Amino acid sequence: MSTPSIPIREDDPEFEKERATVDKLHAAYSTITEELSKVIIGQKEVVEQMLIALLAGGHSIVTGPPGLAKTLLIKTLSQLFSLSFQRIQFTPDLMPADITGTEILEETEHGRELVFAKGPIFANMILADEINRTPPKTQSALLEAMQEHQVTVAGESMKLEEPFFVLATQNPIEMEGTYPLPEAQLDRFMMNIVIDYLSEDDEVAVVTQTTGEFKAKIEAMFTGQDLIQCQEIVRKVPIAEDVARYAVRLAAASRPGREGVPDFVNEWVNWGAGLRAGQYLVLGGKTRALLKGRSHVTIEDIRTLALPVLRHRILVNYRAQAEGVSVDDVIARLIDSVPEKAAAKVKA
Repeated sequence: MSTPSIPIREDDPEFEKERATVDKLHAAYSTITEELSKVIIGQKEVVEQMLIALLAGGHSIVTGPPGLAKTLLIKTLSQLFSLSFQRIQFTPDLMPADITGTEILEETEHGRELVFAKGPIFANMILADEINRTPPKTQSALLEAMQEHQVTVAGESMKLEEPFFVLATQNPIEMEGTYPLPEAQLDRFMMNIVIDYLSEDDEVAVVTQTTGEFKAKIEAMFTGQDLIQCQEIVRKVPIAEDVARYAVRLAAASRPGREGVPDFVNEWVNWGAGLRAGQYLVLGGKTRALLKGRSHVTIEDIRTLALPVLRHRILVNYRAQAEGVSVDDVIARLIDSVPEKAAAKVKA
């Protein structure tokens, strides 16, 4: 994520190819949402956030009660982008080798040999279902894959096929028998996308559609290579310094004990967002700008993505919990309290 921002320039020899991909992406955005609406009713904001994470090359946590089509949405996205898909059901007895794979003894033409059998992690899109139901040792098996896009087994490192995404689900209701994700792993997720209950009209539509004979067919619209190219183009979208500074100041304002942070942060927050928060706010802002047909990032892009990018990076304290203050409440107040432009520094 240290790639510098380079404007898409017409004198770039790759410009025609890149412009065609950008135009295709922008033109296809409404078609993508229409395709998804065949099986996913409502949840427009959730769909947009998931698309932004995919096009930015980031992993996501999807949090919501059971029965809200979290798994179906993720699988449908993999079909739209022609990505290989694997679902891993996380349970208390799941072992790291069940994810990465293991060496097994097989008969070969040279006799018995240890042969590596790939685990489900070797796919483009991984659904880590109920990731907080497995112990930290098994959760950590994802860390190297998420950060380095590789796994190490028996001292040998193996690259994962690109593009590679981990989308993890969490059930916020049933907390018995769960293991909270460590902060180091949470920080590797670009977004924490919350799925809420549908409106009455949308719920009626879901009930009607899922109890009838009609079964929607999803048409693939992109390939994995298209997705990789889009990710490269996203990083070339220019961003003004004041917008980048706003993203950094918004993340920094969540860190208690620092000079200039709002009083409510010191009162309610134990731990604030780190460096990755600013990086993902900018990267997400660039992606959202392209989806909206713009060639530049606005402060509104940053604000719109503040909730999904920051909510799993801020830890509220017991006082906040006692007063009924949620992480989302803290972020909403941060958005209201952090000015668009920093105050000018007075030279001594």
